[in-house]
Amino acid sequence: MANELILIVEDDDNSRKLLRDALQVIGYETAEAENGEIGLRLAAERRPALILMDIQMPGISGFEALRSLRSDPDTRAIPVIAVTASVMGAQQNDVLRAGFDGLESKPVSIVGLLRKMRALLDRQSAPSLPT
Repeated sequence: MANELILIVEDDDNSRKLLRDALQVIGYETAEAENGEIGLRLAAERRPALILMDIQMPGISGFEALRSLRSDPDTRAIPVIAVTASVMGAQQNDVLRAGFDGLESKPVSIVGLLRKMRALLDRQSAPSLPT
């Protein structure tokens, strides 16, 4: 777990700070972007282990940013968790169908988010079985 890079793509300063502080205190390295455009650039440059992505941001939305990540061979395998206040009930399925690897509703449960992140990171690093 220590030193894995997590990219936080979030336009709200307070939400970004909360996520950064919570992740850094337990040993994750973080990079931050206040919008989708910067998030895409940082994802390509830094190749994070996982991305936390807000859905509603100025400029390109989290959905559009995810489509760009998935269309690029260099970033398509990076797990992305949607972190948003705007998704309820049936809309949660829409988020997952869009290709997000997980969903965390705001206000964020740090313990729940960390569990989701760890499961995705462990799955990502598990050795592939021969077919």
